[in-house]
Amino acid sequence: MVDRTERVRKKMAAPALALPPLATGSAGMGSTGVASVSVVVPCFRCGDTIAEAVASVAAQILRPAEVLLVDDGSGDGTLECLQRLARHYPEGWIKVLSMPCNGGPSGARNLGWEHATQTWIAFLDADDTWHPHKLKLQMEVVARDPQIAVVFHPMNVQAREAPAPALTYPLKVTLAKRHLLRIRTSFPTASVVLRRHLPFRFDENRKRAEDFLLWAQILLSGYRCACLNQVLASWHKEPFGAGGLSGDLAAMYAAALDARRALHAQGLLGWWQLQVLNCISLVRHARRHILTFARRRAHGMPRQTNSLKSQ
Repeated sequence: MVDRTERVRKKMAAPALALPPLATGSAGMGSTGVASVSVVVPCFRCGDTIAEAVASVAAQILRPAEVLLVDDGSGDGTLECLQRLARHYPEGWIKVLSMPCNGGPSGARNLGWEHATQTWIAFLDADDTWHPHKLKLQMEVVARDPQIAVVFHPMNVQAREAPAPALTYPLKVTLAKRHLLRIRTSFPTASVVLRRHLPFRFDENRKRAEDFLLWAQILLSGYRCACLNQVLASWHKEPFGAGGLSGDLAAMYAAALDARRALHAQGLLGWWQLQVLNCISLVRHARRHILTFARRRAHGMPRQTNSLKSQ
């Protein structure tokens, strides 16, 4: 496992940042140089990818204090796989939790959130990976602005064996505006680091758009959300239309529509805002169908069925 971690670190190597160092004890960073971050990873039948995901966490220049792997009722040996994986790392660094039955990513993430002990929580999916500079850069952002509640960044799609994208300069941080026009693309879940004590959770009654709803609730409630202009995490398949829960485009569209209605019912979204966003969403939905169709034709793929990769 050490060899795997070293391979990930070398593959994702990037130049050192020209930023002043954080002082010991700064927000988000403990006296030992470990980030005060709990990493929560929902796991469903992920034996083929979870080791690489965890290796990318272990390869962080500023390591998180703990990693919580939550088996979501996989029933296929995933739990045992997670327990074996934990034994390859320092004792106590990885904590393995288990849902009593398969309930979806929201329940798994909430269980990890409940057991997290650190000031900040970061999310990673079991088939995604992080850039080694991710947590270092994000903790520097929150150290410089203690009012920030959420910090996120762009993600890209690339092959697992490809090197991580190079950092781009200058490094910039922008505050998210209090609207939803770009939230679907701006807040990818594996990019988010948030304060553990925020009074929100993932909606466990939703299997789709649950992350969109949570980020929207935080942003529209007035919490300070910041975006770092670096690609610091990667998907290894297309984020929509490539299978799993995101593979059913019609269901994803319906779930996002219902989430916006929930925001309107909660008083976070005005009626006219709701109508405008629904129109924009319809255009995006049509575009995704076109892109997915073109991608499948290019790769000779059959039409996607409603399979559930995760939950």
